[in-house]
Amino acid sequence: MWEYTDKVKEHFLNPRNVGEIADADGVGEVGSLSCGDALKLSFKLGEDGRIADAKFKTFGCASAIAASSALTIMLIGRTLEEALEITNEDIAQFLGGLPKEKMHCSVLGREALEAAIADYRGVALPMAEGEVVCECFGVTDIEVKRAILENDLHTVEDVTNFTKAGGGCGKCHDRLKVLIYEAREEKAPQPIPMSGPKRMTTIQKIKKIEEVLEREIRPALKKDGGDIELIDVDGNFVIVSLRGSCSSCAKSQTTLKEYVEKKLREQVLDTLVVEEGK
Repeated sequence: MWEYTDKVKEHFLNPRNVGEIADADGVGEVGSLSCGDALKLSFKLGEDGRIADAKFKTFGCASAIAASSALTIMLIGRTLEEALEITNEDIAQFLGGLPKEKMHCSVLGREALEAAIADYRGVALPMAEGEVVCECFGVTDIEVKRAILENDLHTVEDVTNFTKAGGGCGKCHDRLKVLIYEAREEKAPQPIPMSGPKRMTTIQKIKKIEEVLEREIRPALKKDGGDIELIDVDGNFVIVSLRGSCSSCAKSQTTLKEYVEKKLREQVLDTLVVEEGK
């Protein structure tokens, strides 16, 4: 059983700034419901250029909720440059500390902040350009190396505590050992190459999917009296609803798999799975 500070308990039981800012200047979404932790952070700037309001929605454990609550308090009143100076260690210290197994919750908060500011500035996150090393939790090599250097990590267990990488099937443990050596500028024993898809943020993924639907898929379906609507994107699962003649067509599943899914895999991400919702 983990030992939580009184401040962690307070922010878990009475979280501050829960919700979403409708006209937010910046929105950052990190994590995934399928991975156990997900955070959506939004902020609004005041006329003086400082963060006037910040709100969050979190799916996760007590530490994730407490860390998100703490982050919003820390943000209000800061400029974006000052906000970017907040580290995951700052979030943990604000709460009086976190169990080592829960430090990834503070990292999640810092990543959401960076994603929200990147959204405001219209730039891509460097973390999203990395190579996925942990398929279970979608963690990239850039994220792992950054955590190693910023938090002086030495073992795979340390990396898991701060990033969740390696906390699933365990197939990436050897790769994580190599990254630890590389990040700490030590000689790696027999580096293990590992290829994988480039990770995109949820927002980037949704935008690309919508672009392909609008540009190619929807016009083709409309020629036959059909249509398609994007319902949700959960990890690599794309939930859509066929409309018009496509909804009653006997070959609707063929359309989904052989046309819609194939197009999205070719032009967005080759691991996407298209399913039909209502």
